[in-house]
Amino acid sequence: MRVLVTGGAGFIGSHVSERLLRDGHEVAIIDDLDDFYSPQLKVDNLLAIRKAGVLRFYEGDIRDEELVRQAFSENRPHAVIHLAGRAGVRPSLEHALLYESVNVRGTMVMLEEARAHGVQKFVFASSSSVYGIADRVPFNEDESLNLPISPYAATKLSGEKLCFTYSHLYDLSVTCLRFFTVYGPRQRPDLAIRKFTERIDAGMPIPVFGDGSSSRDYTFVDDIVQGVIAALFHQGRYDIFNLGNSAPIELLGLIRLIESNLGKTAKLNWMPAQPGDVPITYADISKARRALGYEPRTTIAEGIGAFVEWYREGGDRAIQKAVA
Repeated sequence: MRVLVTGGAGFIGSHVSERLLRDGHEVAIIDDLDDFYSPQLKVDNLLAIRKAGVLRFYEGDIRDEELVRQAFSENRPHAVIHLAGRAGVRPSLEHALLYESVNVRGTMVMLEEARAHGVQKFVFASSSSVYGIADRVPFNEDESLNLPISPYAATKLSGEKLCFTYSHLYDLSVTCLRFFTVYGPRQRPDLAIRKFTERIDAGMPIPVFGDGSSSRDYTFVDDIVQGVIAALFHQGRYDIFNLGNSAPIELLGLIRLIESNLGKTAKLNWMPAQPGDVPITYADISKARRALGYEPRTTIAEGIGAFVEWYREGGDRAIQKAVA
């Protein structure tokens, strides 16, 4: 299968692209290598992907219609895995218009080219943030979603609605995946687990927003990749699935796990709760189990152990050494 992956040089995208190549698929990537975090980390990810096989890479913005059209015309993809977009709840509060432009217009550009080129499958990366402050847990895909509490969440919900529109109008098979706090090797440096690990190891204080009781359904990246690949072959016209671990852990409990694996004690910098943050994320994955065969296999304890091991072995620097 020929697959076009947007955001393929990023954290999740690099793992997905690598898996696709190892499974024998043809892969093309669109990624603008933006400076939300160090572009060098994404270049390193591309080096790791290329170890798995040959790929075509297009450096550019998903809002660039000419570039996107070129990628579709030259590759004629059977499927699109749309992972690109501005990420993060807190940054979206400061850059709301940028988030709207990239996440909504960028998705529209991808859908329009998918329609024009007769793409058979479109997989859209959504987020657990669309649930906002949910009335009940675990979060179920059938719940009514009318109150996203951050620009990021609102843009992801908008993306889901655009996907439905194109599925309805143009007979495009679309699967939307709501990711729940993904972590693991190559994780973005702004995300909690990586930030906490680096700061605890360096003896620096870590920020703890609120009272430490907020819970997240942390999901190991290998399990997310399993779900993405399954979604690629899902035959439904339009579907939404939660991809999580379905086992939330409180913030302080997460910190204790990292401390245990590092053999060091964290210095906590207590700070007020942040606007846009939700108190808990918790995935009901029964639908994904039934329809996709999705089954997360990595416990949070195992995942943190694997992440700390990757970090100790050099993390991103290990990629550069491996391909030198």
